Amino acid sequence: MKHSSRRKFIGFGIAATTACAARVKSQSPNQKLNIAIIGAGGRGGANTNGVKSETIYALCDTNPGALSSAKNRYPGAKTTSDWRKVVDDPAVDAVVVSTADHHHAPASIAAMQNGKHVYSEKPLAHTVQEARWMQEAYIKRKDKIATQMGTQIHATDNYRRAVELVQAGENPFQTIFRFI
Repeated sequence: MKHSSRRKFIGFGIAATTACAARVKSQSPNQKLNIAIIGAGGRGGANTNGVKSETIYALCDTNPGALSSAKNRYPGAKTTSDWRKVVDDPAVDAVVVSTADHHHAPASIAAMQNGKHVYSEKPLAHTVQEARWMQEAYIKRKDKIATQMGTQIHATDNYRRAVELVQAGENPFQTIFRFI
């Protein structure tokens, strides 16, 4: 993984997934990860931009227009409308799940079961039971995969500083008004 890409990943909330994945899977610190984008349109476009310094290996979207647009930006990537083909592909190291909310858990669970690192948009799951299944899938492979849920702005410096202040005993309401 390149030095310069780590800071970009942090900005998009993907650093944990890719940094850990590079250490676990790569033959060399300079080897790029094969990333599959599940849900290439809308939010998926921004998430793809966050991992573009890696190899965008596969693009998946049920919207033909979104898939075509993403393919124009990454002409070497494989394309499909079926996320199951992506998570079954042994060449894929990690997936970025930016689908409709009710697909986050099924796609992420299947990816983890196939040994893929996962970055998923929020909400992580559609039901409490799905969240438990996701946790179980992760725990079975926790020494081999990295996962992260997108929080976008909540990972930026100002939010982290607010958490530090609250943890240090500051009044939460005074803390909030300090940032307004």
